[in-house]
Amino acid sequence: MQQRQLGNQGLRVSALGLGCMGMTFAYGQNDAQQALNTLNRAFDLGVDFLDTAEVYGPFTNEELIAKAIKGRHGQVKIATKFGFRINEEGEGWQRVTGVNSDPAHIRRAVEGSLQRLGVETIELLYQHRLDPNVPIEEVVGVMAALVKEGKVRYLGLSEISAATLHRAHAVHPISAVQSEYSLWTRDPEQGILAACRQLNIGFVPYSPLGRGFLTGKLNHTFAEDDFRRGLPRFQQQAQEHNQKLVNQLTKMAQGYDITAAQMALAWVLAKGEDIVPIPGASKIHHLEDNCAAVNVRLQAADVAQLDALFAAQNVQGERYSRAEMGLVDNP
Repeated sequence: MQQRQLGNQGLRVSALGLGCMGMTFAYGQNDAQQALNTLNRAFDLGVDFLDTAEVYGPFTNEELIAKAIKGRHGQVKIATKFGFRINEEGEGWQRVTGVNSDPAHIRRAVEGSLQRLGVETIELLYQHRLDPNVPIEEVVGVMAALVKEGKVRYLGLSEISAATLHRAHAVHPISAVQSEYSLWTRDPEQGILAACRQLNIGFVPYSPLGRGFLTGKLNHTFAEDDFRRGLPRFQQQAQEHNQKLVNQLTKMAQGYDITAAQMALAWVLAKGEDIVPIPGASKIHHLEDNCAAVNVRLQAADVAQLDALFAAQNVQGERYSRAEMGLVDNP
């Protein structure tokens, strides 16, 4: 697997990472052994960059990863996140009752992640969502202290605006920004990508396959606990409209003799060597399909055609509900 660099602090990872959220959280029923088999196959394929968070589960995702990386000390780079208030009672998202980046909470969250992951140092620590009650300078100050203490190696921020990123980076170097970015979610092109490049910060797109929609193979009958049921883009009218775009994507992919998923990932990878997408995959054949995208080289004309096809005005439905969009630090 090719490697790419995130930022200029020394963080090098596989050109394609693995988003692990769906292995235990958000997308319905999960199979732990299947997930472990997929993780082991990812390591065989050279994927060394895993993305998790304390809120995924909550907590169970980090525990699953701990089982997979046991005995692989120094071989796998783990990114995890803090920033949500998690209650003791409830199930899944019901336990999440808002954001929390209070300094004491950050330290508790990091100690919990270290324990669950079974590691001495977290490779990349993100603030998951901005806390409007805690200045970003204070948040990054605590994160920087954790770096000095050897508990964290590199710092990141998720769904952050360019203005906030500049303020954060002035306190301590930020190595990576994670935001949703794919053919049908182009928001980062409005400013945060340019800010990352100005500051020499890597960019990590999550959901680069549109939560499965861009594969062209998504089963639209979601389980009761699949959070896509409530997303605007996955409502029937929006789905039917957006499926027409995916049909054209699939047709273009056939011209390369690749899958729609591979073409969607190749498009993201073509957007810059400083970009490391983290598609999720719970099954080995999906993982293998995704990893093959690293070797796809799209013609510039096809990248431009995809840009135009999936322009924001052509995509129907917001990426999140109004409440969830309220957690995003817009420009």
